[in-house]
Amino acid sequence: MRIIHQKPALLNNRVRRKKKMKSTVFSILAAFGLAVGGTAAYAAGGKSHIEDFDFSFEGPFGKFDQFQLQRGLQVYTEVCAACHGLQYVAFRNLGDAGGPAYGPEEVKAYAAQFEVFDPELDDTRAAIPSDKFPKSALEGAPDLSLMAKARAGFHGPAGLGIFQITKGMGGPEYIASILSGYTGKEMEQAGSTLYENTAFPGGWISMPPPMADGQIDYADGHGNDVHHMAQDVSAFLMWAAEPKMMARKQLGFLGVGFLGLLTILLYLSNKQLWAPVKRKET
Repeated sequence: MRIIHQKPALLNNRVRRKKKMKSTVFSILAAFGLAVGGTAAYAAGGKSHIEDFDFSFEGPFGKFDQFQLQRGLQVYTEVCAACHGLQYVAFRNLGDAGGPAYGPEEVKAYAAQFEVFDPELDDTRAAIPSDKFPKSALEGAPDLSLMAKARAGFHGPAGLGIFQITKGMGGPEYIASILSGYTGKEMEQAGSTLYENTAFPGGWISMPPPMADGQIDYADGHGNDVHHMAQDVSAFLMWAAEPKMMARKQLGFLGVGFLGLLTILLYLSNKQLWAPVKRKET
């Protein structure tokens, strides 16, 4: 009998690989367990409730509602713009197809309401369509340009975007739920006033309720209660984060159609090429 002696270095390398593999597996299982546990805790906590709003742009065939985006822009202008900015959105985009779709003169008139800093003048001036929305006016107020994308799938306790996949719920639902989730209760903590909010993680938020029923007068007579205003401005912020969403969907449909046609052509070509060989075999 021939005994093969393995070198100690080779044995040590194999042991290290096994330990590394076990460690990786345990890490994956632990991460999965934490994600599932976090989702369960999030759902069972009771204080963080996200409402599933019905937005027109959801699903592969959905598209933005032009009039809802215009109402959302009005809510942003009259309620949110005092504190929050949209520094990644240009005024000219308000005239894009698939968005609010304002005319050139309307975009120009709207932009003129804002003042922007011009480095060439070393002073502020009225904004023009090529300028971008101003930044947030308050230091602690987040910019809203990418808020809907940043909250897609509810990063945090729900984790891994599971709501986005299973329920189609994402950033707009989170924003609308926050805006309409105030209960009216307040609490003093460390010299700051906190406001109870059923959608905010932890149940308390430092931002006071920004909306009240009847605060906005819509020209089209649409409902102007907090629930509707929150949904309108959330749809607008989704457009601000994804202004080319409709174009991407159309391009996706075109790509799928092209790949389907190519698959059929390849299948028929394959049958044609191999047909003589199959006849000879038979």
